[in-house]
Amino acid sequence: MPIKQYNPTTPGTRGMTTQDFSEITTKKPLRSLLAPKNRGNGRNNQGRITVRHQGGGAKKFYRLVNFKLAPGTTAVIEHIEYDPNRSARIARIKDQAGKYHYILAAQGMKQGQTIVSGEEASIDDGNRLPLKNIPVGSTIHAIELKVNGGAQLVRSAGNSAQLMGIDNGYAQVRLPSGEVRLINENCTASLGVIGNVQHQNVKIGKAGRNRHKGKRPSVRGVVMNAVDHPHGGGDGGRHGVGGGKNHGAAPKTPWGQKTLGYKTRRRKSTTKFIVRSRHESKRR
Repeated sequence: MPIKQYNPTTPGTRGMTTQDFSEITTKKPLRSLLAPKNRGNGRNNQGRITVRHQGGGAKKFYRLVNFKLAPGTTAVIEHIEYDPNRSARIARIKDQAGKYHYILAAQGMKQGQTIVSGEEASIDDGNRLPLKNIPVGSTIHAIELKVNGGAQLVRSAGNSAQLMGIDNGYAQVRLPSGEVRLINENCTASLGVIGNVQHQNVKIGKAGRNRHKGKRPSVRGVVMNAVDHPHGGGDGGRHGVGGGKNHGAAPKTPWGQKTLGYKTRRRKSTTKFIVRSRHESKRR
């Protein structure tokens, strides 16, 4: 899918690109699969800002995507739709009982295509099977971490994982980060690569476009005063992270916690399922 470029008629459009929406077949979502989305603008129940740089943005409804398509489901793709809440496209499908669902659209999905979920499903892109029934080496996405828990891994545009092998009731899956992880072989996954592959190559072009997305301006810590950020301060010249007396110190968050390499992972109990860390693949 190509990237659409604009003629430089204004300073904002000079470097702007956007996605090609030619694969989208309808602009009208199914109302029964919509839910209101209340924006908190980065604030908690006390009104305090807990996530910075959020606010404003275009109003949008949440699409109720089915990440746990029941085994034995046979459905036909009726439309490929745009979802403002995620980078991937979604497909509107109608199952054998006449019920509608939204699922993540894999690359190459088209109207009229049949999607099957279950152990007996064929090895075709878009079909959903348990990992034990998928051939080793296949490209997969929307992977469950727990049996019947719904897809949690590999759900963004252009991403895919690879099934490396199956042994002792567990499947070895290489994730987009390079991490190789053990997952129960009864967990399900969808075949193929998620669509909208060129999403990461889109250039925003102007600040107003980010405001439409609900992103407020961000200020670098090194240009702040020392009282406002650990990176702030200095003698007025150009300087790196940790101005003034802390020049050259490790990068920190506005609240003093180390960042950029400092490990913050808390769920140590699942470390035993990691065969190869994503950090090992980057060092090679």
